[in-house]
Amino acid sequence: MQINDPNAYHRCEEIDLIAELVQVQGRRVLELGCGAAHMTRALATCLDASRITATEVDRVQHRRNLEIPDLPQVSFEYGGAESITAPDASYDLVFMLKSLHHVPVPAMDQALREIHRVLVPGGLLYVSEPVYWGAFNEIMRLIEDEQRVRAAAFDALRRAIDAGRFELVDEVFFESEGIYPDWRSFAARFIDVTHSDRRLDEARLADIRAAFERNRTPEGVRLWKPHRIDLLRRVD
Repeated sequence: MQINDPNAYHRCEEIDLIAELVQVQGRRVLELGCGAAHMTRALATCLDASRITATEVDRVQHRRNLEIPDLPQVSFEYGGAESITAPDASYDLVFMLKSLHHVPVPAMDQALREIHRVLVPGGLLYVSEPVYWGAFNEIMRLIEDEQRVRAAAFDALRRAIDAGRFELVDEVFFESEGIYPDWRSFAARFIDVTHSDRRLDEARLADIRAAFERNRTPEGVRLWKPHRIDLLRRVD
């Protein structure tokens, strides 16, 4: 496993990679840290999961998710990965889509033990994490520097493998493109969020905006966002 490999990236959308790497159709899925449920919707409608439990620790976002009217196969629950309410062997697949590094660092090992518990024997854990590298990261680290927690998440995955709970099936590096027509659209997506109190002063906001504007093109600000996927299989 490598936390980054700058020579290994290919450019695509993550939902296409999921379709290549795992069989979602007809499976029982747990998504931990679903955010605004964009990928939840794709797992349900594009990849045809039979049942999805999607959890979130941001109470404001969770309330919004409960109001989604058109995903009957999805159950939205409040809670963190370190304390999963499901019985043993309840799920065929578990997804953590850019959420493992948001688990409190002291609770990361417990979260991976819980995931092992609720997966069926041979079940898969799909983890995607943002990589601390590139132009997009140069902007994001000014908003919140996540280098330490991203490294901690990677180390927790390696410990879970070393402990014999999981085996590594595949590791993939990819970049997806984000296009932001203006500063307001970027700030709404990454600064004005309900899950964190940014408390950014005017000087820091000016620095962030300047870094953002350095990437402007005639089509808006275009940024390639680097990620690493680790696909793990539960070992009994």
